[in-house]
Amino acid sequence: MATLPLRQTVRNILRYGLLAGLVATSVSAIGMVQTFDARDVITGVLSLGQLLLFSAPLVAGYLITRRGGAGSNRLLTPLSGLFVGLVAALPVAGLVLLAVNVENIRSKLVNVSSQLVQTLTFGEGTTTGLLMLLGIMGLLGLIGALAALLPENVRRPLFLGVLWTLVVGMLSEVLLGVLRSLLADNASGVNRFLFGAKGINPVPAVIFAVVFTALALVWRTFARERVQAWSSRQEPAQARRMRAGRAILLFLILLFLPALLGRYLTQVLDNVGLYILMGLGLNIVVGFAGLLDLGYVAFYAIGAYTMGILTSTGGLGIAQLSFWEALPIAVAASVLAGILLGTPVLNMRGDYLAIVTLGFGEIIRVLAMSDLLKPYIGGAQGILNITKPPLPEAIVDGGRLVQPEEFYYLILAGAALAAFVSWRLRDSRLGRQWMAVREDEDVAEAMGIHLVKTKLLAFAMGAAFSGLAGAIFASQIGSIYPHSFNLIISINVLSLIIVGGIGSLPGVVVGALALVGMPELLREFAEYRYLMYGVLLIAMMIARPEGLWPSPIRRRELHRTGEVEESFPADAELHPTVEERGPAPVASAAKTAVD
Repeated sequence: MATLPLRQTVRNILRYGLLAGLVATSVSAIGMVQTFDARDVITGVLSLGQLLLFSAPLVAGYLITRRGGAGSNRLLTPLSGLFVGLVAALPVAGLVLLAVNVENIRSKLVNVSSQLVQTLTFGEGTTTGLLMLLGIMGLLGLIGALAALLPENVRRPLFLGVLWTLVVGMLSEVLLGVLRSLLADNASGVNRFLFGAKGINPVPAVIFAVVFTALALVWRTFARERVQAWSSRQEPAQARRMRAGRAILLFLILLFLPALLGRYLTQVLDNVGLYILMGLGLNIVVGFAGLLDLGYVAFYAIGAYTMGILTSTGGLGIAQLSFWEALPIAVAASVLAGILLGTPVLNMRGDYLAIVTLGFGEIIRVLAMSDLLKPYIGGAQGILNITKPPLPEAIVDGGRLVQPEEFYYLILAGAALAAFVSWRLRDSRLGRQWMAVREDEDVAEAMGIHLVKTKLLAFAMGAAFSGLAGAIFASQIGSIYPHSFNLIISINVLSLIIVGGIGSLPGVVVGALALVGMPELLREFAEYRYLMYGVLLIAMMIARPEGLWPSPIRRRELHRTGEVEESFPADAELHPTVEERGPAPVASAAKTAVD
């Protein structure tokens, strides 16, 4: 790369620096930095608010180097990062000066308070604090530029080591509970060494960063290629036994999670599990068949209301069935709704299909709230007194599932069943037909695929999993209301499969943990939840459009000309039949589906 003219270099510095400064100033002005500052990541060193603030110059320093901010000049490149950080600090410093010198600033910017000024100046006064702010942000820009100059096999492990250390700090409360469960009486000393009041202690943070970096470096440098080569040499029977062994090990770990996590975190897992169950269903519709469904919450509502009507002991109950008797009826009702929805939209594609399904979801919600159906499903008052699933008293105390730990196993069984069915369908003849339809409907039809049957089966299977989730949800809560089934649930489910990786089964789990589990653990920041959703989706579409854990086919479709840098292991071992052969032409894929 040729050395850029000085004028162009200065222009790049100003552009990246001011953009980073605008981001840092915006998150400060809307109150995110102040609110997030209440939680430490590294005790006494770094809070979550400071991490949010300082990410802007760090990323700007990295980007200006990666995108040729100073050309090939090795001396000017780090200096460019330093200057980018200094420029990024100027808008933040301007916000501090504005807050200090304007008396009624909060009448216009309600979140610009004296507490925010204390946070941005590190409690050191205006002059000293601003100098510290300039120095720290300039230093972070320099660090970002230097990181970009590191070799790929060093930069990547270093990034992962720091990232996982920060994750440990943010999840310190969860890890504290796990350690107490594992170590019992011996946990206090370990906890005091590892964690402070609201984060990880500095010395353990350094140890964790070194260990995580070393593990990532060893994996990328030595272990990954050897493991892949060894795996490729395995006989099919041996490979199947290994996959079965990993599945059994994972299942055993999941069985003991409630005992380790406690009641609150188990309740969080229950919520995550319901979204995984819905995500697996929508993944069939969107990921496998390529049918964009924005009204997916309707099937969730139908399953829940069917369960409520059939099992409620209140005035709206019509049969007083048990949970197990009503469950297949609720799933069947959702399947029927899926077929009814799919029938009029068979000839629709893309945006038009999304709009129609969106309308269907809203129709179901409005009908649930209407006076027309109020005598039957309760209207805005909903359905109460929904019974819990019965089990023998030898299995569960009281003869019914009541506690979150008990519902956890029911949700786990449902999610495991949905995952197994999805896995088997993906590599089946029907699964290949879905993928052919997703790639090109016209070619698929020309090759003999029955589009009506194929699409209806996709809608029906997706609706079945959603109805199952709704039935479990209704029984778990004991009451249901129309506002529990608004559009945002469909958006959340679609978002988690996009973030995790469209068409990827492990991606559904990763996406649910990231978009449903993490916000629950950071509940004190709930007011910024959807803002972070938007930022995360934008970042994913730019940096990693294939998702956090993509399927091999999706990865190759989006990166046909270059090697993909992986942060997460691919799930190639889960489906070696179709994907391992590489992306075939659409016509060939369709012919394979027909054959």
